[in-house]
Amino acid sequence: MSISTEQKVQLEVQRSIRQVEDDLVIWIQDALNTCEYGQSGKEKLEESQFRNLVRVADTTDSAEVIKNFIRYQVGRDTKWGRGEQSLAERIIQDIEGNIKNSAGIIAECSQTDFKPIWLEMIRRYLGYGSRYLKYLRDGQN
Repeated sequence: MSISTEQKVQLEVQRSIRQVEDDLVIWIQDALNTCEYGQSGKEKLEESQFRNLVRVADTTDSAEVIKNFIRYQVGRDTKWGRGEQSLAERIIQDIEGNIKNSAGIIAECSQTDFKPIWLEMIRRYLGYGSRYLKYLRDGQN
């Protein structure tokens, strides 16, 4: 049984995404380690709030919807931080910068649609963030 050209392209795309996974992990860990956001008290960013962002990313095919949800959260309270040094702003910058650029390279090399690759990478980035936030909250004690 041979695989179709489309299947070959999809396998190549998935392989390429796996090759940049280290970057995704590093970018979100750096954001969580260096950006301003609620780290204690009643303003503490909880894992459940980060998981809500992951859930939004998993249920949409729009990067704009994801960014809109982040901005909505910033408007609700300060747990995601505020301003240029905030976690929220850094996540949006990574989505629009690092992740978008990497997805564009993968799409160009595989000659396939950019948007599904970008969304898959955003979802992985946020998923790794959720895991790392859990570590920061509970794993260091």
